[in-house]
Parts: sequence; C-alpha cells; structure tokens
Amino acid sequence: MDATMTMDSANQEVWIGVDVGTTGVRAIAYTEDGTNVCSSEAFYPLLTPHPDWAEESPLQIYEAIEDVIRRTSAQLRYKNKELAGIALSTVMHSFAGLDAQKEPLMDMQTWADSRSAGIVRDIKKDPALCRSFYERTGCPIHACYPLAKIIWLRKNQPELFQQMQYVGSLKDYIFYHMTGEWVIDKSAASTSGMYNEQTLDWDEEILAYVGITKDYMPPVVSTTYSQHLTHEAAQSMNLPEGLPVVIGATDGVLVNVGIGAVQPGQLSGTIGTSGALRMLTKQPKTDPKMRTWCYNLTDDMWVAGGAINNGGMILRWVRDKICHYGGNTLESLDIDPYDLMTMKAEHVDAGADGLICLPCFTGERSPYWNSELRGMFFGFSLNHSRSHMIRAVMEGICYSLNSVMLALKEFGEIKDIRVSGSFTKSKLWLQILSDVLNAPITLPDNSEGAAFGAAVLGFISSGNIKSIADTAHLVHPKRIYSPIPENVAVYTQLYDIFERLYHNLQQEFIDITAYQKKI
Repeated sequence: MDATMTMDSANQEVWIGVDVGTTGVRAIAYTEDGTNVCSSEAFYPLLTPHPDWAEESPLQIYEAIEDVIRRTSAQLRYKNKELAGIALSTVMHSFAGLDAQKEPLMDMQTWADSRSAGIVRDIKKDPALCRSFYERTGCPIHACYPLAKIIWLRKNQPELFQQMQYVGSLKDYIFYHMTGEWVIDKSAASTSGMYNEQTLDWDEEILAYVGITKDYMPPVVSTTYSQHLTHEAAQSMNLPEGLPVVIGATDGVLVNVGIGAVQPGQLSGTIGTSGALRMLTKQPKTDPKMRTWCYNLTDDMWVAGGAINNGGMILRWVRDKICHYGGNTLESLDIDPYDLMTMKAEHVDAGADGLICLPCFTGERSPYWNSELRGMFFGFSLNHSRSHMIRAVMEGICYSLNSVMLALKEFGEIKDIRVSGSFTKSKLWLQILSDVLNAPITLPDNSEGAAFGAAVLGFISSGNIKSIADTAHLVHPKRIYSPIPENVAVYTQLYDIFERLYHNLQQEFIDITAYQKKI
C-alpha cells in the first residue's frame, strides 16, 4: 500500500468533489482515505415549460455550485484543513447552444428532455444507420442524447441554430467559468452520441449528419485533466487563485468509483431522480440488441450499463399528487413524507396484491430506448389503496432495473451489486430490489458515490492515488440485503406480466403520446 494511504486522516490532502445533479448540487470535502470532512448542498428548479421539455438555467446551476463550494471551503477553514483542489461530476446528456462568447443562447436541455422523440423516430427508420452510430459511439439512438437535441434545434428553431457558435454541455460550461479553458472530458463527450469510442475523438461523419462541424465542439481531454481557478472565480468562491480544478467525469460512471464497485463482476445500482445499473470494463462493450450504453471513464476504463428515466421522481409524484404529503400537517407530526410512505408500503405484501406500476412517466431509456412510453398502473381492484400504489411504484422501478440487469448478465458473471442514491435510506426499497433481482445487495458505508468518485480523480490527478483500483479497499459494506425466496417467486411471476405490458401495448403508447402532444 502507498504510504500516503496510511497517513492519519488529519494530515491528509483534502479535495472537494462537486456532484452536480438534476435538481441539486452537493459539494463534499474528502480525505484520500474516503473520510467525509464536511459538505454543503443547494437546489435549483427543473423547468418544464411544455410537455416533454425538461430544462435548467445554467446560470442558476453555476451560482448554486459557487455557493456550495464557498460554504464547504469555509467549513474546511474552520476545521483548519487546507484545500488541495476541486473535482467535478455532472449529470449526463445536457445540451445548450452557446454564442461566440460561450454564453448560453437558451436554457440547458437535460437528459430528461424528450422533445426530440419525433427526430429519433425518423432516425430509427434506418436500422443500419442506428446500428452504425451505436457501434461507433456506444450510445443507442434516443432523445436523451445531444445528437437528437441538436437536430431538433436545427429543424424547429433554425434562427437559434444559426446563432449557435458552440455546442455546450453542463460540464464544459462549468469548467470554462472556473478556469477560462473550454474543454470537455472523455466521459461527458462519450455521453453525447457524437464521440467515437474507437478513435477517442469527435466522429466527424456523425457531426455532419447532425449539421455541425468539429469547430463547434470543445477539445476532448482526460477525466483527470486539471487547470487553475481564475482570479474572478476564486474571488467569487472565496478561494485562492490558481487552485487546481480537475474536470472529472459524469455522475453515472463515477458512482462505481465512489462505492468501490471497481472490480470485474461488480455492479453499481443507483436510484436517485432516475436510476441505473453499471459495470466497469477494460474496453468498450456494445450489446448486439442495443439495450445498453458504454461510456468512457478514464483512459483505460469504461462503464457499460443501462439507465432508466424514472426513479425517485415517480415516488415524488405519488407523494405530491396522490398522497398530498407536505405542508403543516407533516411538520406537526415531525415525520419525513418518504418515511411515512415507506411505513405505509411495509404493510402491503410483496407484489402489492397484483397491482403493477409501469413507471415510464417520461418515456424510457434502457433497455427499450423509447421516448413514447407512458406510465400506467395495471390490475386495480377495489381492495387497492394509496399504500398499494406506493409499494407498486417501488416495485415497478425495480422491475425496470431488472430489465437492465438481464442485458448486463450477457457481458459476464455478476458477483457483487453495490447501491447508492437517495433510495438507500429506505430499507424496504433495498429489500425489494434484492428480491426482484434475486441477488444479494450490498449497501456500502459511503453512499455519496459520485462526489467521492470525483474527489478520487482529484487524488489521482495530484498523484496521491495511483489508479481507480486502489480505492477498492476504501469502501466497506454497511449492510447486505439477501433475497427472500417467497418474495422472489412473487416478483418472478409479476415481472413477466410487467414485461408483456410493454411489448403488447406498443401502438397504444404511440397513440396516447400523440394525443397528449396535441393537448
């Protein structure tokens, strides 16, 4: 073991990992042994001005980032800790057209924005083209990818498209404002649908298909690439000028690093706003059935997996629209609404008495890659209550992850599944996932995966950690959930019905989506 790994944590180098999520940002200061020194978080709105639109203000996000870094570094000074640098993690698939000064001409389209579903439908009329693009980029054709988003802009807002001088993502926008350098990391580039996984550069043929050239795109750099904090950014965050900023990677791939799922056969499972299952590979892996994606992590490491659109956001919908949990009533009871929902769901047997939720409220990514899917509850009878709906939503999200699991099993043996994300606060949900996947689930002692993963890239950049593999021993099991055989039997039967609902209702999904778009 490297000598630096055995130092007392009081003397260890400290990096802030900044995890920029869909609705909020978290800055967590870590020592290289994985100790969480202090943290701050802030939130910002997801804007939905039209059906299928999901946007955010990059200006608001950057202000929130400055705020959490400022507060976290202040805590470090209070604790007499010196900050070595900042490392970034951001959500995937964001896009905004930028002007000549690299300022946004529009709000940032997020991964959840599916306004380009019609564009995708047209592209899919050419299966050979779809397969060619997938095999070159590791990205299935879908509305979440900037590839489709840019084509939509060109066809639907040509004036704005003409004004666009640069193609921006959240990562390059943040890094540019912190350091003054306009570059993108390999991880974020590989989630665009326009980055060639073989040449490790922008695919000029695909760019031409989209309607742009390489001049629009930021140069691609390693995920451990660092630059110095500018005078202006340093002043705004109350930090020393010249502090190293590591560009980092995307949140999805960094979760594996953050929770120690870095060995062959290890999977990371996450349910936050959305959800995903991922595994590390030594080379790009594509699925003959095009169910999974594959993104770059480091120069010699890739992440293959599948992400679902609809995770915790559907439980939030149940909280707000079905249960109406919020406001003064719950405050007087002094109970978190999600804890109350879990308590109610615990009183319902596995399988929710035959109530199945297809949680595709915002279309779906893996394994179907269909933006025209919609959510449904199937099997309602008079004995079903809100408690059944809560449990059915939890189960439905796990069924979606099981669809991804079945695809990943074809890449090799799965030996260990580790979990992170907000759902890890619910023992019930973790047990449901174990039962649905019919596999043990490990809850690590560090569940803030992406922030720690970003910090690890900081430590690698500074030379204190040699590689990602060196982090495996830093994360330990907090609890292991094992499948309950009688629940497994229930879920096996209901998952079969869940899958058939999707396959048997294709035309109905198309028709209802078309109807909703007219409203």
